[in-house]
Amino acid sequence: MTKKERRTFSAEFKAQMVQLYQSGKPRKDIIQEYDLNPSSLDKWVKQSATSGSFKEKDNRTPEELELIELRKQNKQLLMENDILKQAALIMGRK
Repeated sequence: MTKKERRTFSAEFKAQMVQLYQSGKPRKDIIQEYDLNPSSLDKWVKQSATSGSFKEKDNRTPEELELIELRKQNKQLLMENDILKQAALIMGRK
């Protein structure tokens, strides 16, 4: 059994597929004609409707953006905490 290689599609191609779908071409026909995964086409249509962009960073929910920011802050605080621990050890020796 061979593993199918993952394909990548340009933003122009995705926009063309969305345009075909919006112009009334049946979803099933688009999927068969271009050998697409149904979930990919659905995702492109949704992304086009919500943000007009096919980039993941442009299509994040507010919760995802908040989580990314909180993780960044947590990493910063952990680093600062380590620095303070090292400083306390050095000051304790004197």
